This record gives sequence, structure tokens and C-alpha cells, in this order.
Amino acid sequence: MPSLKDMRVRIAATKATQKITKAMQMVAASKLRRAQATAEAARPYAEQMGKVLGNIARAVGDRSDGPRLLAGTGADNTHLLLVCTAERGLCGPFNSAIVRLARERANTLIAQGKEVKFFCVGRKGYEQLRRQYEKQIIEHIELRAVRTLTFEHAEDIADKILRLLEQHAFDVCTLFFSRFKSVIAQIPTARQVIPLELTGENEPAATAAYEYEPDEDEILAELLPRNLAVQIYRALLENAASFYGAQMTAMDNATRNAGDMIRKQTLSYNRTRQAMITKELIEIISGAEAL
Repeated sequence: MPSLKDMRVRIAATKATQKITKAMQMVAASKLRRAQATAEAARPYAEQMGKVLGNIARAVGDRSDGPRLLAGTGADNTHLLLVCTAERGLCGPFNSAIVRLARERANTLIAQGKEVKFFCVGRKGYEQLRRQYEKQIIEHIELRAVRTLTFEHAEDIADKILRLLEQHAFDVCTLFFSRFKSVIAQIPTARQVIPLELTGENEPAATAAYEYEPDEDEILAELLPRNLAVQIYRALLENAASFYGAQMTAMDNATRNAGDMIRKQTLSYNRTRQAMITKELIEIISGAEAL
């Protein structure tokens, strides 16, 4: 049975942990508002760009000599999984949910006889994936030193993806991230970015005929690489908002659990202290009666 001193030390340590988790919750809550606003502001631009590219691509039609970002390489043998996670933990199942989705997709592709490669953005995803797929990870980028995400960070990642495509390192690229829905709901999402999955395919065809200046091929050659960077940037922003939401929820639960532990430890301490006092009183009274 622990002594009273050990129990006091344990209570003090739990209170110190509770202060840390409460502070982390407040910091995450303050950063969440800005991250959520930035992520929601980026959605309309990314969605509208997808619709514009879809309209232009349908005007061009299916051509084998089209841009590889749109038509693909003509093969489906090698898949690149671009997995975006956070740099830090203490955020509940946020990172593991994204990695689990990517792992399930990888296992399915491997079972079909496909070759799978990983491009990891974020330290936590890389640490989890390298336990099982260390040899398949061809690139790893950490954004630990980045305090504010900018479009240039997404462009750097997109440039590396395009160089790998030019080197025929893969045929299909799928982006994995967590879409922010609310503080308590973050949805792991997989989106194919190469070849581009067109949006708005079920929309009724436009009755008017459009003439593009410059022509469609020049527009696609300019917009497709930019759209890849936009989709990656949107994924990074969604991840940032989802991370702070998950961390805020996790730290709130940790603070509540610490409070419950403190109450139980305090109750145990008081009972033990009272038992020791009672024992000492009994010994004193028994000694006095013996005299």
C-alpha cells in the first residue's frame, strides 16, 4: 500500500497534467477558429476549379494524346498514395484514421497485383506507415517548422509529384487527408488526383457552344498542374482544421479524466489518512487503559 507521501505526489502530478491538457485545449480552440475559416474559404475555389476543368475536358473529349494529368498514362499498374497527416500527436484517432484508410487501400491494391508506393506528408503518418511499408515509401516531407501553411508549400509537393510522373514512377495518384466537418467529426477522405476525376459529370450538358481562347489544350496545360497544387493545399488546410478540432476534443476528454482521477485519488488519500489517525488513537487509548 502506498504511503501518504506517495499519494500526495501522485495527486500533485495528476493536477499538473490536468493544467497542461487544459492549456492545450484552450490553445487548440483558439487556433481552430482561424484554421476552420481558412479551410472553408478554400473549398469554393477548389470545387469551382474542378468544375471548370470538367467542362473543358468534356469539350475536348476522350483523347489518348491528352495531358497525362487528365488522361493518365494509359496503365493502372503502379499507384502512388499521397498520405497527408499531422506533425504532432495528442489528437485522438486523427492520424491513425487517415493511415488506416490508406493502409486499407494499399492492401486492396496489393491483393489485386498492383504496385503501391507512398508519398508521406507529415511525421505521424510516416512513422506509422514505415512499420509495414518502409520499402514502399519513396518520399517524406515534414512541415514541423512551418507555422503558417501557404500555397507555396503545396506547390513544392505538387512539383515533386509532377517530377515523379515525368519519370514514369506511377500511373495513378490518390490523395488521403481528413475533411473537417465539425469539432467532433473529421472524415478521412481519399481523392484521386492523377488522372483527375472530373466533377459535375451528372450535370445537364450546356446548350450553348463555347469557344476557348487560347484553345482547350493550352488552358488544360496551364490549369491542370495548378489544380493539383490547389487540391493538395486544400487537403493541408482541411487537415489543419481537423487536427485542431481533434486535439481540442482529445484534450477536453483528458482534462475530464484527470479531474475524475484527482477526485478518486483524493478520496483514497483521505480514507487512508483517516484510517491511520484512527489506528494511532486506538493505540494511544489502549496504552492508557493498560496503565
